[in-house]
Amino acid sequence: MAVGARSGHDEPEERPQRSGGPFPFGSPGSTGAAGSAGAEGQPGQPVGDPPAAGGDAGRGGTPHDGDRDDGADGPGGAGGRKKQRSFWKELPLLIGIALVLALLIKTFLVQAFSIPSDSMMNTLQRGDRVLVDKLTPWFGSEPERGEVVVFNDPGGWLESQSVPEPNALQTVLSAIGLMPSAKEQDLIKRVIAVGGDTVSCKRGGKVVVNGKPLDETSYIYPGSTPCDDQPFGPIKVPEGRIWVMGDNRQNSLDSRYHQELPGKGTVAVDKVVGRAIVVAWPVTRWATLPVPSTFDQPGLAAAAAAATGPGALGLAGAVPIVLWRRKRRRTS
Repeated sequence: MAVGARSGHDEPEERPQRSGGPFPFGSPGSTGAAGSAGAEGQPGQPVGDPPAAGGDAGRGGTPHDGDRDDGADGPGGAGGRKKQRSFWKELPLLIGIALVLALLIKTFLVQAFSIPSDSMMNTLQRGDRVLVDKLTPWFGSEPERGEVVVFNDPGGWLESQSVPEPNALQTVLSAIGLMPSAKEQDLIKRVIAVGGDTVSCKRGGKVVVNGKPLDETSYIYPGSTPCDDQPFGPIKVPEGRIWVMGDNRQNSLDSRYHQELPGKGTVAVDKVVGRAIVVAWPVTRWATLPVPSTFDQPGLAAAAAAATGPGALGLAGAVPIVLWRRKRRRTS
């Protein structure tokens, strides 16, 4: 969703009203700048002064026909400001610039998405508009536990849902980021586990990540259970993939329900469009979407690192030994 603003030129200052007589902008002897565009005279001579001896007295008060804007003339009375272009002539240019900027922002910075279902209640409600950060993934940032992310359908998650054909207006608005694209099959869920994590949940219990139970009371839908409708695990999340779940657990077809598909319910990181950072509309629902504190508990990430640590240390230790043996064989 983008909020527009009106733009245009300021109204020009009101032109002084012309009075009757031969001096349109004042009485004889006036030397104001406003009168300099109103009469012809000798170079450098103030408008309204008596004409020089021998000059044509009838010329002193003849006004211009309006071809030049009011204002101070250049040296010798020549020049003057150029006429401003009409607002209506510049309007297409302004619209074009606005559309290009909107397209660049949508492509590289942020994009608005509409929430079509109840799977993320109460964090997100049907009809909310969220802004998704698309910039940080360009710099190699990957989703983290606890973040709410938008991702493309990994394949088979939305096959049972029919998508209506967009009309011409929807196609234009989605192209510039003012509406989500109906052709792009996107979902929004919360990241529970990342590559290298082990995640599980038993009926009547809590979601456990790397041996640490999560306190999800701050974000799951009131009355929901962590996984009583679909227990799972333990599951080792492959590197480069994430495990996602909806906050409304009993109304969310998330990773738990797609374990029969390639990836076994996990989502490839390169399918992630970006992180939802704020609820932008309606204004009564405005809120940021921070990472819940349960994902910051000590040892949650360290456990995953420890699980991969021995393998990495073993590989690091094996490399020098292999190189030493190869060198010894060559010299023998």
